[in-house]
Amino acid sequence: MNAIAFILRIYSYLYELALALFFLAISFIAIASGATNLYLPMFPWQGAILNRWLLGLSLLGILATLLAMTGWFRFLFPLWALTVVILMVRGLFLGSYGFSGPDQFQGAVWLVVGAIGAFLGSLIVLKKPVRKF
Repeated sequence: MNAIAFILRIYSYLYELALALFFLAISFIAIASGATNLYLPMFPWQGAILNRWLLGLSLLGILATLLAMTGWFRFLFPLWALTVVILMVRGLFLGSYGFSGPDQFQGAVWLVVGAIGAFLGSLIVLKKPVRKF
């Protein structure tokens, strides 16, 4: 495997894992505090339903990443990475989410560019490893 493919694959693992852990922490805090008014405008859900969706999706993201890292169910990781890109583009640019200024918009663009890069890196996981004897 060449160096660029290796770096892209590691980047996709780290990006997706960090994102899933971030949203797992948010869901744990919201659920533990009993918050039923959680509102993240980039997601289509609100309140207690959003808490459950964040928890489920973040656990799925962690599971998909760990399975890809170990070589089991490698096909799940690119599907997860594509889901992240779709949720980000839909939530940040095609929904009702509003930006307070150009810096916030630029940050969202970089976040989506990072997710697209992670998706491209996730496709490398599908390639069967070459075994050397």
